[in-house]
Amino acid sequence: MLPTTVAAATEAPPAKPVRDRLRIAIQKSGRLADPARELLAACGLSWRESRDRLFCYGESLPIDLLLVRDDDIPGLITDGVCDLGIFGRNVALEYDSARRSRGLDSSYSEWRALGFGACRLDLAVPQDFDWTGPADVEGLRIATSYPNLLSDWLAGQQIDAEVVQLMGSVEIAPRLGQADIICDLVSSGGTLAANQLKPVHTMMQSEAIIVGPTGELDETRARIADQLMRRLDGALSAREGRLLLLRTNRTTLDAVLAELPPGETPTITAVDGGAEVSVQVLSRGAVSWQRLEDLKRAGANGIFVLPVEGMLA
Repeated sequence: MLPTTVAAATEAPPAKPVRDRLRIAIQKSGRLADPARELLAACGLSWRESRDRLFCYGESLPIDLLLVRDDDIPGLITDGVCDLGIFGRNVALEYDSARRSRGLDSSYSEWRALGFGACRLDLAVPQDFDWTGPADVEGLRIATSYPNLLSDWLAGQQIDAEVVQLMGSVEIAPRLGQADIICDLVSSGGTLAANQLKPVHTMMQSEAIIVGPTGELDETRARIADQLMRRLDGALSAREGRLLLLRTNRTTLDAVLAELPPGETPTITAVDGGAEVSVQVLSRGAVSWQRLEDLKRAGANGIFVLPVEGMLA
């Protein structure tokens, strides 16, 4: 009989309990927090918040929210604490780059781009810097909160420069003498201008994304995730979609159809058995005034453009 200590050491660790609810990590606060919750609400989700406002229990669907810092979300998905996460592509790629530098594979994949939180990762230099191209950063000190992405870019360009990692206030590093130039996220460019900097090279484009694990979820959570993705696709389509309604005579129908915006195949219905028909089409984007005027000239009348509240393919 094996000694107790040896037997205990050879026992398999207890299996983690299987969750029958999907858990999504999103920002507790910040520029992606409110848009993420609004998008999920547009998918029909509602929650009951805990007193500390860090956990939201899903009431309409078995989908819970964990409210955390955005740079904590990748680790929560990697560790299996959360199934999905909504955060910036910049954070996702920086985390992946850090894993690759340690010889580890990616632990999640991008499932959808969500169309909000757009920004870019730029190199920015002082206003009086005479920029001619990426080779200009050779030998310089570059301040950034994205050391892995910057290091990858430098390696790809075969440039030798010093990466100065800062956790915040990157834009003031040149004025403080900590760096010569910076690599930072840029939205409007106002912060750069206020610090007498100018963007000169974009390294990547970013926006909010929803990510999931590279491995498969168990059957229950996979079914919930599939349902969420269908609703999410509908909500994203509805956000930009417009329902266009109009009437026209059969003699001008072809001319009117030629002026319709890109979208689904139009539905054409006879009106009271007469010469007039009703046309209904779902546009995948905004319908401009110019488009409406072109339709009017082609023979359309009674034109309505309506927002789409929901869509399910």
